[in-house]
Amino acid sequence: MNFPNEAGGVILGLQVVLGFVGLLVMVERMVFFQHARSKVADLLLGVANHVRKKAYAEALHEASRARGPEARVVHSVLMRHNLDRTNLREVAQEAGQLEVPRIERNMRILLGVAMLAPMLGMFGTIVGLIEVFMEVGSSDSKVAQVALANGMFQSLVSTAVGLGLAIPAYLVYLYLYGKAQRMIHRLERAGIEAVNIVCDSREHDRIVSFREGVEQQQAHSKSNSKGKSIAENKES
Repeated sequence: MNFPNEAGGVILGLQVVLGFVGLLVMVERMVFFQHARSKVADLLLGVANHVRKKAYAEALHEASRARGPEARVVHSVLMRHNLDRTNLREVAQEAGQLEVPRIERNMRILLGVAMLAPMLGMFGTIVGLIEVFMEVGSSDSKVAQVALANGMFQSLVSTAVGLGLAIPAYLVYLYLYGKAQRMIHRLERAGIEAVNIVCDSREHDRIVSFREGVEQQQAHSKSNSKGKSIAENKES
């Protein structure tokens, strides 16, 4: 049994498996981010219009129809719109934290492919060099030169394959990691905006009710003053 040759074949097969796994993760994450894209500004505008009218059922329906993790965070805030601002912020934060694992799912697998592929390539090169020196030691000079050249070429193939897998895998990982971080930032912003929409509508109602109360008091005082003036004129 030629152990170095068989080991090199196993290592090359492992690299092929790593490349296939990395490709599956890339496609799955690309499809996820493409499907998770949503127009958060339009969603928040529609929700704000419903909340101002106290139509929370319509706001919940619009948030449930929208796709993407931002819509789910907004929906969680609207489900508990009776809470105060502090508790609503905690609800938005918890809802965002529940979405983070979905966003970052399988990202570590892609990073692992980028790190393991060149290591396996280096290991395959070392195994190939061991085989080369074993053949050189048991052959004459002319055969040794040919065996050395062929062995060096074959042993370096695994390193080339490893680097060829690691470089695009790591670049795609950085790209997907950036998209994940931007989506997490949009989650936090959507939660804050939803909390502000709900709480600001309450403040607006309080201001309006206070203004109406003041206007009623002024109207009542004016009517009383008019009644007194009319009574004084009659007495005179």
